[in-house]
Amino acid sequence: MKKNIKKIGFVLLAIFLGMQIIPRSYNLNDKEDTNDILTLYNAPKEIETLIKTSCYDCHSNNTKYPWYNKIQPIAWFMQGHIKEGKEELNFSEFATYSKRKQKSKIKSILSQIKDDEMPLWSYSLIHRDAKLSAEDKKMLEEWLNEQKENLTK
Repeated sequence: MKKNIKKIGFVLLAIFLGMQIIPRSYNLNDKEDTNDILTLYNAPKEIETLIKTSCYDCHSNNTKYPWYNKIQPIAWFMQGHIKEGKEELNFSEFATYSKRKQKSKIKSILSQIKDDEMPLWSYSLIHRDAKLSAEDKKMLEEWLNEQKENLTK
């Protein structure tokens, strides 16, 4: 019985170690993001800080990776979230969206902030600074509503 447990443990360890040599892809871009929402709408510093802290890791072309991203299968899990987040909304490519799509995305952002759907609770659990306070939400909502109104003019 003990031999079987040791064998199983050894096999699981070998699989875990083998996973570590599988190459990873990273969401990093060294180019200037001229299509970025913060550039497009000339966001104030406070808004820039909030969006970069709470949204950019999953919704931009640049992710700040924590140390534990070097461990598989955590890296796969994170990369899946980032890919999904960028497919839904990519702040780095916001200027490439049509005015109609920009307005729609802003409405969606406002809704998700209001309903506490973003940032994800699992992200906020580890990244405490990403959690939006009531004051942060109010500031973001005012700025986003202003941008939305400018799109209809």
